[in-house]
This record gives sequence, structure tokens and C-alpha cells, in this order.
Amino acid sequence: MKTYSTIQGDTWDLISVKMYQDEAHTGILITANPDHANTVLFSAGIVLDIPPRPEIPAHSTLPSWRQ
Repeated sequence: MKTYSTIQGDTWDLISVKMYQDEAHTGILITANPDHANTVLFSAGIVLDIPPRPEIPAHSTLPSWRQ
């Protein structure tokens, strides 16, 4: 599992975009880091676990360019 060290002002959705190129995976990050689940705005130097990016099912309703 990868890790990410926060910078001042990071938020869950911003970290999701940085790590997965999509804010939709915010919940996965929060679940993987329960000690920080109530954090809204991160200070610098918090090390978070980053699970692998989830696979998008082939039958997804997303357009092909988003899959």
C-alpha cells in the first residue's frame, strides 16, 4: 500500500484527486485512515495510507473516456 504525506490545507477530496485523479474515491481514503476520519483540513506531514485505485466495472454508467 502506498502512503501520502499531507501538505498544509489538503482535504480528503483534494487528496483523492491527487492520488486517483477523481474525487469519487474519497470514501476509500477515509475508510483506510480511520484515525483521521473527522479531519476536514489537514496540517502538513500527516502520513495517510493510500489503497490501490478501485477498478471501475465494465458495465459502469460512466462514459468510456471516464473509465
